Amino acid sequence: MNEQWRIDATPVGYEEAVSFMEKKAAAIREKNEPDLVWLLEHPPLYTAGTSASPKDLLDAKFPVHQTGRGGQYTYHGPGQRVAYAMIDLQKRGQDLRAYVSDLEEWIIRALKTFGVTGERRAGRVGIWVKMQDGTDSKIAAIGVRVRKWVAYHGIAINLNPDLAHYNGIVPCGITGHGVTSLEELGIKTTMPELDAALKRAFTEVFGA
Repeated sequence: MNEQWRIDATPVGYEEAVSFMEKKAAAIREKNEPDLVWLLEHPPLYTAGTSASPKDLLDAKFPVHQTGRGGQYTYHGPGQRVAYAMIDLQKRGQDLRAYVSDLEEWIIRALKTFGVTGERRAGRVGIWVKMQDGTDSKIAAIGVRVRKWVAYHGIAINLNPDLAHYNGIVPCGITGHGVTSLEELGIKTTMPELDAALKRAFTEVFGA
């Protein structure tokens, strides 16, 4: 692949990010521009995907944005690395299910860099880790939208966000499970180190 990479050092507003992604997705299709992976953080906010249920918004303590990506409610904020991938799926067999599986594998390989075993769970979106008490907690979210076979939105991995901010929603509509972060798992790392792991893992998964 000959994708471009962009990293923003300061938080990017959600509406600004969506507007950029939509324009970039159109340019990939209409002007054959290269794919782009955009690494950023958002200010604290909630997003509601196309399957979001109003009952899962428990406390709108932050702005709530309706979004066209798949999925339900999720939280974005400082300390969470969002990776928006604008990818031409026409060049990848036009297989959305395979693409989502590749996004999962991307996260799993990046987490492995830090000795964290990320796992898929049947019927549950995102990537999960087994906690010491035997319960599952979510460490990464996935949400995708596709327009004219160009995928955008992407993934979010918790480095060290304020996990209490998740209390305002039922994350992804899934009850009975927690949310965790690399910091909560005892991993002392930095955002640039996570970015480097994401770049390596992306090349491994999507480079062919």
